[in-house]
Amino acid sequence: MIFEKVKRAWSLIRMAVKGEERDYTEGSIPLAVFLLAIPMILELSLESVFAVVDIFFVSKLGPDAIATVGLTESVITIIYSVAIGLSTAATAVIARRVGEKNFEQASHAASQSIVMALMITVLLSIPGFIFAKDILRFMNASEHVVNEGSVFTRIMLGGSVVIIMIFLINGIFRGAGNAAIAMRSLWLASIVNIVLCPIMIHWFGLKGAAIATVIGRGTGVAYQLKHLFGDSGIIRLQTDYFKPAWKEIRHLFDVAWPATFQFIIASGSWIIIARLVADIGGTFASAGYQIAIRSIVFFILPAWGMSNAVATLVGQNLGAKKVERAVDSVYLTTRYNVLFMTAVMILFVFFSKPIIGIFTSDTAILDHGAQALKIFGYGYIFYGIGMVMTQALNGAGDTRTPTWINIVCFWVLQVPLAYTLARTLNLGYAGAVMSVPIAESLLAMIAWYFFYRGGWKKVEV
Repeated sequence: MIFEKVKRAWSLIRMAVKGEERDYTEGSIPLAVFLLAIPMILELSLESVFAVVDIFFVSKLGPDAIATVGLTESVITIIYSVAIGLSTAATAVIARRVGEKNFEQASHAASQSIVMALMITVLLSIPGFIFAKDILRFMNASEHVVNEGSVFTRIMLGGSVVIIMIFLINGIFRGAGNAAIAMRSLWLASIVNIVLCPIMIHWFGLKGAAIATVIGRGTGVAYQLKHLFGDSGIIRLQTDYFKPAWKEIRHLFDVAWPATFQFIIASGSWIIIARLVADIGGTFASAGYQIAIRSIVFFILPAWGMSNAVATLVGQNLGAKKVERAVDSVYLTTRYNVLFMTAVMILFVFFSKPIIGIFTSDTAILDHGAQALKIFGYGYIFYGIGMVMTQALNGAGDTRTPTWINIVCFWVLQVPLAYTLARTLNLGYAGAVMSVPIAESLLAMIAWYFFYRGGWKKVEV
């Protein structure tokens, strides 16, 4: 009996990883969640490997190098926000067209989303390349960190095109229901980065870590484009689809800008918290905090994988006019996410020091990192609920509601609360960190309320 269950589970995992474009508007909902979520979990777990690998090898270069990578990554969260926002719009529109069985229009929307993304990338990468030192100074980096680390920041921001494209194109594949291709592109990118990172750091120092990361992601993008221009999938790009169609771009932008803005709002608040931590505790507190953030990223992205599965299921089922099936998919995935995040919460609360100890043996960095990880851990169950609910709204094309929720939770509550706890109530570093789980818990409750009201069911995409 047990052997048969294990055999069945292994067969399903192989089916999910193998990857085939499927109609997720029919059949078992648990199976649909499983087949979408497994490759998405693996995909996003491997995306987190970039951050973990970089910080692991860079940590050997000392606290200044750790602080440089951490502060740069805090700023790059703005790039990630744009990438995720564009990806969210692509997933919502393409999933809706696929649900309607309008595959040609889905392919055209994919092409126009790439055109739009390339335009936006130019506006982000050039200023980032030019003003790298000023960006580090804004983040309260020491002058030594600015002088030694600006080349890392310049390469990472200047090469932001690969970040945006790898997220966007994976959103296209997810909308089409082929999460396995997205997963494999991240596998390839991560493997290249893991191999190159120690080699490049050995020869070029901190700059080498940035070069390895850009090359790794660029390799993943090349793999994605190979499949997009193939002739075996639902999405089949043709060169004439790339002629700018301003009406289509405007339509995509209408969905994308609130999605982008909602993630910029969230990541912007994280930048302010990171800046406050650096200001309060200095380099060692900043380094410990950044290691804690990377540990969180590693464990939170699998939950994002399940949440992204919801976006595809909601989009395709709304396109097929199966609203109740979309609702059932969301509630089932919420239960799965809560179970997973409960396990992670226990891990972070009781084993924070051993986890941070993987990355550093410096006592000051270790203590600050473990304290932050434990505090973050208390809100993990709420993080899981909030992710599913906001992604359900995004998958329906209702990107504006999560944007307003983020404004309230992160800027009306989290940022003022962080300063109040840290400065006014003299809780210092711990107070700044405590604001995060408090804000995320409120976000989960508000997002669930708006999902329950059901306005998202009437959104046209």
